[in-house]
Amino acid sequence: EVQLQASGGGLVQAGESLRLSCEVSGISFADYAIGWFRQVPGKEREGVSCIDTNDGSIFYADSVKGRFTISADVAKKTVYLQMDNLKKEDTAVYLCAAGPVMWRGVRVRVGLGRHEYDYFGRGTQVTVSS
Repeated sequence: EVQLQASGGGLVQAGESLRLSCEVSGISFADYAIGWFRQVPGKEREGVSCIDTNDGSIFYADSVKGRFTISADVAKKTVYLQMDNLKKEDTAVYLCAAGPVMWRGVRVRVGLGRHEYDYFGRGTQVTVSS
């Protein structure tokens, strides 16, 4: 069974930091890239950042570049999202997802599109007050 368990959310003030963790089980980092998405009621799920530990490729949404940092501990099967200088507009449920790095036998570069991911986990709430 594939599980992606996000944790680390909370209530912070604008300008503060949080570090989210995504514990992955049931799949291998060799086969999947891991991404972070965020969801606000009434809005589409937004891709925030992703990492492919096979080649170290990393993507960030423009809205978080320079403030968020994604990293992975392959041995612990955990992906982190360090969020600094948080803004009120970062308030959302954050969830992690797994996207296959192979498609029909061809290596692909996984980005921030929802359609690129097979599995989504439950999220963790991040609330930023002004």
